Amino acid sequence: MSAPRPPFPPFDLDSAVQKVQAAEDAWNTRDPHRVSLAYTEDSVWRNRDTFLTGREAIVAFLTDKWEREQDYVLRKSLWGFRGNRMAVRFQYEWHDAAGQWFRSYGNELWEFDERGLMRRREAGINDVAIDEADRRYFGPRPADERGPGHDIPIW
Repeated sequence: MSAPRPPFPPFDLDSAVQKVQAAEDAWNTRDPHRVSLAYTEDSVWRNRDTFLTGREAIVAFLTDKWEREQDYVLRKSLWGFRGNRMAVRFQYEWHDAAGQWFRSYGNELWEFDERGLMRRREAGINDVAIDEADRRYFGPRPADERGPGHDIPIW
Protein backbone atom coordinates (compact mmCIF):
# COMPACT_ATOMS: atom_id res chain seq x y z
CA MET A 1 0.00 0.00 0.00
CA SER A 2 1.28 3.44 -0.89
CA ALA A 3 1.88 6.12 1.70
CA PRO A 4 -0.74 8.88 1.71
CA ARG A 5 0.24 12.18 0.08
CA PRO A 6 -1.32 15.18 1.81
CA PRO A 7 -3.00 17.47 1.21
CA PHE A 8 -6.11 15.39 0.57
CA PRO A 9 -9.23 16.14 -1.44
CA PRO A 10 -11.54 17.89 -1.41
CA PHE A 11 -9.13 20.75 -2.06
CA ASP A 12 -9.45 24.38 -1.07
CA LEU A 13 -7.33 27.13 -2.61
CA ASP A 14 -4.45 26.75 -0.16
CA SER A 15 -4.28 22.95 -0.40
CA ALA A 16 -4.58 23.03 -4.21
CA VAL A 17 -1.68 25.50 -4.49
CA GLN A 18 0.32 23.33 -2.07
CA LYS A 19 -0.36 20.21 -4.17
CA VAL A 20 0.75 21.93 -7.38
CA GLN A 21 3.96 23.21 -5.77
CA ALA A 22 4.73 19.74 -4.39
CA ALA A 23 4.35 18.28 -7.89
CA GLU A 24 6.63 20.95 -9.36
CA ASP A 25 9.25 20.31 -6.69
CA ALA A 26 9.15 16.54 -7.24
CA TRP A 27 9.41 16.76 -11.04
CA ASN A 28 12.35 19.17 -10.75
CA THR A 29 14.32 16.44 -8.96
CA ARG A 30 14.24 14.47 -12.24
CA ASP A 31 14.05 11.33 -10.10
CA PRO A 32 11.51 9.01 -11.81
CA HIS A 33 11.13 6.75 -8.76
CA ARG A 34 10.45 9.65 -6.40
CA VAL A 35 7.98 11.24 -8.81
CA SER A 36 6.13 7.95 -9.32
CA LEU A 37 5.29 7.71 -5.60
CA ALA A 38 2.80 10.59 -5.97
CA TYR A 39 0.65 8.40 -8.26
CA THR A 40 -1.55 5.40 -7.53
CA GLU A 41 -0.07 2.03 -8.42
CA ASP A 42 -2.55 1.81 -11.30
CA SER A 43 -2.45 5.50 -12.30
CA VAL A 44 -3.56 6.18 -15.88
CA TRP A 45 -1.73 8.77 -17.99
CA ARG A 46 -2.02 10.45 -21.34
CA ASN A 47 1.11 12.45 -22.08
CA ARG A 48 0.98 13.94 -25.57
CA ASP A 49 0.40 10.85 -27.75
CA THR A 50 1.57 8.33 -25.14
CA PHE A 51 -0.84 6.35 -22.99
CA LEU A 52 0.37 4.40 -19.97
CA THR A 53 -0.83 2.73 -16.81
CA GLY A 54 0.94 2.06 -13.53
CA ARG A 55 4.01 3.18 -11.65
CA GLU A 56 6.45 0.94 -13.51
CA ALA A 57 5.33 2.49 -16.79
CA ILE A 58 5.61 5.98 -15.25
CA VAL A 59 9.19 5.30 -14.12
CA ALA A 60 10.15 3.96 -17.57
CA PHE A 61 8.51 6.92 -19.30
CA LEU A 62 10.16 9.53 -17.07
CA THR A 63 13.57 7.83 -17.29
CA ASP A 64 13.42 8.02 -21.08
CA LYS A 65 12.03 11.58 -21.00
CA TRP A 66 14.83 12.95 -18.84
CA GLU A 67 17.49 11.22 -20.92
CA ARG A 68 16.16 13.09 -23.99
CA GLU A 69 15.14 16.35 -22.28
CA GLN A 70 18.41 17.40 -20.71
CA ASP A 71 18.74 20.06 -17.96
CA TYR A 72 14.94 19.96 -17.58
CA VAL A 73 13.45 22.62 -15.30
CA LEU A 74 9.71 23.07 -14.68
CA ARG A 75 7.16 25.61 -13.47
CA LYS A 76 3.53 24.71 -12.71
CA SER A 77 0.56 26.97 -12.03
CA LEU A 78 -2.89 26.13 -10.68
CA TRP A 79 -5.59 26.93 -13.22
CA GLY A 80 -8.61 25.67 -11.29
CA PHE A 81 -9.88 22.96 -8.94
CA ARG A 82 -13.03 21.28 -7.67
CA GLY A 83 -13.36 18.40 -5.25
CA ASN A 84 -10.63 15.89 -6.13
CA ARG A 85 -9.73 17.37 -9.54
CA MET A 86 -7.38 20.10 -10.71
CA ALA A 87 -6.43 21.84 -13.92
CA VAL A 88 -2.80 22.92 -14.06
CA ARG A 89 -0.79 24.76 -16.66
CA PHE A 90 2.97 24.44 -16.91
CA GLN A 91 6.12 25.37 -18.78
CA TYR A 92 9.43 23.65 -18.79
CA GLU A 93 12.74 24.26 -20.50
CA TRP A 94 15.24 21.70 -21.69
CA HIS A 95 17.73 21.02 -24.44
CA ASP A 96 18.31 18.07 -26.71
CA ALA A 97 21.57 16.20 -27.28
CA ALA A 98 22.50 18.66 -30.05
CA GLY A 99 22.20 21.61 -27.63
CA GLN A 100 18.93 23.09 -29.02
CA TRP A 101 16.86 24.63 -26.22
CA PHE A 102 13.08 24.33 -26.03
CA ARG A 103 10.30 25.72 -23.89
CA SER A 104 7.41 23.28 -23.59
CA TYR A 105 3.96 24.69 -22.81
CA GLY A 106 1.20 22.48 -21.50
CA ASN A 107 -1.97 21.85 -19.58
CA GLU A 108 -2.77 18.95 -17.29
CA LEU A 109 -5.95 17.52 -15.82
CA TRP A 110 -5.44 15.71 -12.53
CA GLU A 111 -7.70 13.43 -10.51
CA PHE A 112 -6.79 12.28 -6.98
CA ASP A 113 -7.91 9.44 -4.76
CA GLU A 114 -8.83 9.88 -1.10
CA ARG A 115 -5.18 9.32 -0.04
CA GLY A 116 -3.97 12.30 -2.09
CA LEU A 117 -2.41 10.11 -4.79
CA MET A 118 -3.00 11.03 -8.42
CA ARG A 119 -4.95 8.33 -10.19
CA ARG A 120 -5.35 10.10 -13.54
CA ARG A 121 -3.17 12.56 -15.43
CA GLU A 122 -3.87 13.94 -18.89
CA ALA A 123 -1.28 16.28 -20.43
CA GLY A 124 -1.25 18.19 -23.70
CA ILE A 125 2.13 19.73 -24.53
CA ASN A 126 3.62 21.88 -27.31
CA ASP A 127 7.35 22.53 -27.78
CA VAL A 128 8.82 25.81 -29.02
CA ALA A 129 12.50 26.07 -29.97
CA ILE A 130 14.19 28.95 -28.13
CA ASP A 131 17.65 30.44 -28.03
CA GLU A 132 19.62 29.73 -24.88
CA ALA A 133 19.61 33.48 -24.21
CA ASP A 134 15.78 33.37 -24.02
CA ARG A 135 15.68 30.89 -21.15
CA ARG A 136 13.80 32.05 -18.06
CA TYR A 137 14.16 29.04 -15.74
CA PHE A 138 17.54 28.03 -14.34
CA GLY A 139 16.66 25.65 -11.52
CA PRO A 140 13.93 24.86 -9.03
CA ARG A 141 11.70 27.77 -8.04
CA PRO A 142 13.31 29.83 -5.25
CA ALA A 143 11.37 30.36 -2.03
CA ASP A 144 10.70 34.03 -2.81
CA GLU A 145 8.92 33.06 -6.07
CA ARG A 146 6.38 30.69 -4.50
CA GLY A 147 2.75 31.26 -3.65
CA PRO A 148 0.22 33.87 -4.75
CA GLY A 149 1.44 36.47 -7.22
CA HIS A 150 4.03 34.18 -8.81
CA ASP A 151 2.18 32.82 -11.81
CA ILE A 152 3.95 31.75 -15.00
CA PRO A 153 3.71 34.00 -18.08
CA ILE A 154 1.62 32.91 -21.06
CA TRP A 155 4.62 33.05 -23.44
